[in-house]
This record gives sequence, structure tokens and C-alpha cells, in this order.
Amino acid sequence: MENQNQQLKKQLQKNNSFRGGNSGNIFLIIFAALFVIMMAYSFKGTAPQMLPNGEPVPQPIELSFSDVLRRAPEIKTMDIRGNDASGTLTDGTPYTATITYDPELLSQIAENGATISIDTSKTWVDYLGTWVPILMGLFFIWWIFRGFRGAAGGLGRSLTQSNPTKITTGKTKTTFKDVAGIDSEKQELMEIVDFLRDGKKFRDVGARVPRGILLSGEPGTGKTLLARAIAGEANVPFFAASGSDFSGIIVGLGVAKIKEIFEMAKRNAPCILFIDEIDAIGQRRSTHSYNDQDREQTLNQLLIEMDGFANDTGIIVIGATNRADMLDPALLRPGRFDRQVYIELPDLSGRREILDLYAKKVHIGTDVNLQDLARGTTGFSGADLENLLNEAALHAVRNGRTEISQVDVEEARDKILMGPRKVRKMRPEDIKLTAYHEAGHAFVSIMYADITDPIHKATIIPRGRALGMVQHLPIDDKVSMTIAEVRANLSIALAGRAAEEVFFGHDKITTGAESDIAMATRLARYSITTAGLSDKIGLAAINQVNTFGTRSALENASEKTAELVDAEVKSWLDTAHADATKLLSKNKETVRKLAEELLARETLTGEEIKEIVSGKSAKAAPKKKTEKTKQNTKKVKSNVTK
Repeated sequence: MENQNQQLKKQLQKNNSFRGGNSGNIFLIIFAALFVIMMAYSFKGTAPQMLPNGEPVPQPIELSFSDVLRRAPEIKTMDIRGNDASGTLTDGTPYTATITYDPELLSQIAENGATISIDTSKTWVDYLGTWVPILMGLFFIWWIFRGFRGAAGGLGRSLTQSNPTKITTGKTKTTFKDVAGIDSEKQELMEIVDFLRDGKKFRDVGARVPRGILLSGEPGTGKTLLARAIAGEANVPFFAASGSDFSGIIVGLGVAKIKEIFEMAKRNAPCILFIDEIDAIGQRRSTHSYNDQDREQTLNQLLIEMDGFANDTGIIVIGATNRADMLDPALLRPGRFDRQVYIELPDLSGRREILDLYAKKVHIGTDVNLQDLARGTTGFSGADLENLLNEAALHAVRNGRTEISQVDVEEARDKILMGPRKVRKMRPEDIKLTAYHEAGHAFVSIMYADITDPIHKATIIPRGRALGMVQHLPIDDKVSMTIAEVRANLSIALAGRAAEEVFFGHDKITTGAESDIAMATRLARYSITTAGLSDKIGLAAINQVNTFGTRSALENASEKTAELVDAEVKSWLDTAHADATKLLSKNKETVRKLAEELLARETLTGEEIKEIVSGKSAKAAPKKKTEKTKQNTKKVKSNVTK
């Protein structure tokens, strides 16, 4: 296989070296040759000359124009060529001077007996100095305009020969074994692998394999990795380029690059031609804008190249994008990108497969539960999971460990979700209020444990903009929520603000519930206007997705309906807040114990929270306090307003 790769690369280099006019290199060679000739002529005669007696000829002195006027009687001979003059003085000393042609000066010098000769002839160097710049300028203009036309040669050809599209050649070693969590997508693409391995059985039936495949999905879901795996599984050459590589400041350069890469693919078929971020050149063409004609010409060339394939060429074009909705319809029609494969974020089992795959590349401790880690990373892509394990490995190294432990995994997940740990000088009253705020969230979460996701941990360690957080660990991936779950999640979200009011009074509430209120408002508005969970609004979908993929507030609702929606959202939030307040007020002592434990330990696990709420003493030993934590604990242990 390595010999085949070397032969492929040599062939591409040879084709790139000898194809086209190489006009840029010729231009530079001619310019350098003329420059050397002119420099050599200018230095001609500068070597020291010898007199018959063996003594060197004295070097001429340089006279200024004023010196020539002052020493005119001393001049014996003068040879003039243009503004340059040379000759000898009466004492035999040679001289050179730069003068201005003046008949009166020359007559004055001649009256003193000097011999004057004027040379008006032109040498070939003079003609060269006059015409060479003109010819070089004309040649350069022709060279530029030849590239502007986007022809097969010229500037576009010479620039594409430098391989600006960063083409990855050769056969990749990546296979489907290196791709996890997207089994259905891999099954969808196995037909492509079968065709590249044995296309005869498809042709015998009369079937035509898809000429192009579009991979779309969220960033980090493995589109590029999957394209490489297809080529590796089929054991065919892999050509990769980015959509932005086909754009440039010179008009027509993108067209030349498209031709270049497709010519390479045709010479090495069967193969995979992969264009990443294809939306950079494949955006929808406009009927009234003339500001982006070069990109549209590049897209037109791509359409022509893809539609010009015969069924037996063996070239499969794979495009990848995060914005399939922006692509031109002509690019997505059958015959170009016949098949579109949407790669979704991995589900619970997919995340576990991805973690198992990447865990083989790092040293994982026996205390790490990958299943719990998969449960707690809902919404993570494959790239996010790989980054999580890498962050955990870095944290383990920083703490002097040789393998990743559960502590490292927890720290890495919290860092990705909430941001890095912040060292803040917080006032004792702020620490105390944060503890009761998070205790409110935790207690209401336990009260609704049979409806919502189980609580994983609660902490008052600042991260990012958050002063603390309560984290839940889903049992499995949910695709929808019941109205009871929505109501319960609203109560949990507003329980932090409710705890501030219950334990500190309404005049002591803070802005710390900002993100909770925003999240609860979004959930309530979505449930009412889009999911049809409100009896007053009914089943009318008010928030419709517009052309650009964003949501306009109450897009197809009247003013009366808009007011009704606002009132309904407020009613849902007020009901959830009242529910949380009622639960906390009835169980103030239990919530106080939770807050005091958070002040003492800073972090409580889900099991510890359940034991405190059930009235049992926590089995886990308290964490060792730092001096700063001890001082803050002493300050905040005071009576709470009842």
C-alpha cells in the first residue's frame, strides 16, 4: 500500500510540474538573465589596468559641475556622452564628471585649448534599457489577464500547481472501526463501500451508485472522520479539500482549482473526493446580486464537473456542511448529491460507544464509570466527548496521577459545561445566600425525583459566571416531555429564588437567579406557543421557524393573542414559583441542613442529598476544609430569618 501511495504522489507531482505553460517561471528567468547582463555591462572595465612600465593606471578623480566650471583652463581633453563626461587634465590626471549640456561652457573649455568630442550614438544596452521595461510590462499585463479568463493555463494554472487546495492524497488507514456512535449512518454508507470494492455487481443489475453524498449535522459529529473511514474501508485513494480553498482574490481562480482537483480524481479513479464545509462555495445563488460573481462561477463549475460523470468513473464526491439549508437547490438534485445523510448527536448508547473507543487511547482508572459519564453528557458530540477525556487526562497530570480517576472526569465535565473554576473573594453573606439558593434547587429536585431526572450533585464552587449549580443525571435520552415534567422543571428552576425569599425575606433577593429565570421563561413560552400545552392558547403554533432558521416572537399572532400568551407565561411561572415556595416553607429545617452541609463541604453528591432529605446522617466523610473555608463557615453560621 505504501508503494502505491508513493507512486500516486509522484504522479501528481509530475502532472503538476509539467502541465500548463509555466509562464511565471519563464517570466522570472528572463528577468533574471536581463538583470545579470545589464549589471555585468555596468561593471565592464572596472578592473585595474596597467601602464607599459608595470605601474597601475591612476584612478580617475570625480569632479562636480562646479569643479568643471572652476577648473576649465586645466582640462586637456573631454569626451561627452549624454550627461557623463570623462577625459584628462593638463597634468595627465584622468577625471569623470556629470555635466549639463551647455554650448557656452563647451566653447569656453575649447578656447583654452581643450579637445572636446561628443558621442551621440546608442549602444544595444541603451536600447535594452528603453524597450525591456516596456516589453516586461506588456508581458506582465498579458500574464494577469490570461489568469483572469480562468483558462486552463495562465495565472490560475500556475497558482493551482502550488496545490493551494491542501489536497490530502494517498490511502487513509481510518476504517469504520474508528467511528462509533453512528451505526445507522454507517449502514447507510455501506453501499458506497461495496460499490468501490466491487462495482460490477451494481452495473450488472443496472443500478447507479449515488454520485454524490452530502453529510450534514452539528459540528463535531464526525462528518470528516466518516468520509475518511469510507475511503479506508474501501481501500481507495482519498482526496480532501475545504470549500474555502476554492476562493481567492483573483477572479477565475476558483474555477481553475475545481478543474484541477477533479482532473486529479479522474486520473486516480476509483476514489473518494471529499469537500469539507462545502457551503463556502455552494451557497444559494441570488437572482439580483452581482457582488459575488466569482463564487457563483466556482459553483457553476462544480455543478458541471459533478454532472459530467459517467456511471463507471468510480468517483464518489462527498460533501460536508453544518448548514445544508444554505446550499443551492441545483447542488442537491439527483445526479449530483443524490443522497443526504444527516448525522445526529449521539444518543446514550452512542455516547457510551464513543467513550469506550476513546478510553482505549488513555489510561482510565477502575473507579471511572463510563456509563454514568455517558448519562451526564446529553447533547455532547463525539468531538466533545474526546475533548472531555483529554481534559480529564490533563487534570490528572496536573495533580500528579498516572491514570484518570472519577475526580478528573467530574472536573473536566464541570469545566466544559460551566467553565473553569473561579477563585473569587466572596463576601460571607454571598456564600451563605448561594448555599441556600442551591439547597432550594436540590430539595425541590428530590421532591420531584419520580418525574424529573435524578439529581447528580450540588455545589457552591464558582465556575464561569455561575456561583454554584445543581446537576442532574438523565437515566436515558428523552425526546419529549409531559406537561407534568414541564411543570416540575419550572418549579425546580425557580426554587433558588424561592429559597432566597423564604430564608432571607423578599427584600434580600438577588440577581443570582438570572439564568434560572431565563431558562424557565424559555421553557414556559415554548410549551405554550409551540408545543400546544396550554388550554387557553390551544393547539395553535405561534412561533414558526422563518426563512433564516430563527424564531420570531409571536410571528403569526394578533396583538390580543400576544397579550394572552404573555399573561399565560406569567401565570405558569407564578404557579411554579408558588409551588416551590410552598415546598420549601413546609420543610425549612431540612433545607437548612442541606445549606449547612453545602457550606461545610462545598459539594454534595446525589446520594448524600437524598440521605439528608430522608433524615439520615451522610455516610461520606466531610471534605477537608481549607483555612479560608473554615473562616467563612464560622462567619456564616448564624440564625436564619424564619
